[in-house]
Amino acid sequence: MATDRSPTRIQKRNRANILEAALDVFSQNGFRGATVDQIASAAGLSKPNLLYYYPSKEAIFTELLSKLLATWLAPLRDIDPKGDPMEEILGYVQRKLQMSQDMPRESRLFANEIVQGAPRMIDTLSTELRELVDATEVIFQGWMAAGKIASVHPRHLLFSIWSLTQHYADFEVQVQTLMTPEDPFAAAPEFLDTLYRRMLTPTT
Repeated sequence: MATDRSPTRIQKRNRANILEAALDVFSQNGFRGATVDQIASAAGLSKPNLLYYYPSKEAIFTELLSKLLATWLAPLRDIDPKGDPMEEILGYVQRKLQMSQDMPRESRLFANEIVQGAPRMIDTLSTELRELVDATEVIFQGWMAAGKIASVHPRHLLFSIWSLTQHYADFEVQVQTLMTPEDPFAAAPEFLDTLYRRMLTPTT
């Protein structure tokens, strides 16, 4: 990658174009199926020009994942232990669903990496994500112990939220095909709200 500490406007634009093009290519083909030639073509650059900014597709992919994780984990970090438990969890569900609607390529990029065994992010999964999930589990367990939400397995709760919200992006073709002409996201927010509200409402 270029080492210029003060990149020009054109350099900034080219880097942004490369990352945007790479997001399309990687989300469609996965890391293994993507090539530098494909990314360069999608970015409107020659291969040598692209390699001036990024020495390999690995370097491009690593930067994309880094940016994605920061965005992807933000809603989980924002869960407030002092907030209303039901609303905090339901708010998290809705934010994840909105991200699935707004950023389907990013969701598929992450999913493709996981399906391939997460070779480029296993360290992050076992450290940063693990620590965040550990902390979230403590929050959930505290709410359950206080009787504020029903007692369920905290980690499986998170897994189900991730699965149900990211499904709309990761299996977009299937969802769109089966829902046409209805907008898949029209009823999804209410459906998921009802599902999790019923699951998490304490029984008397």
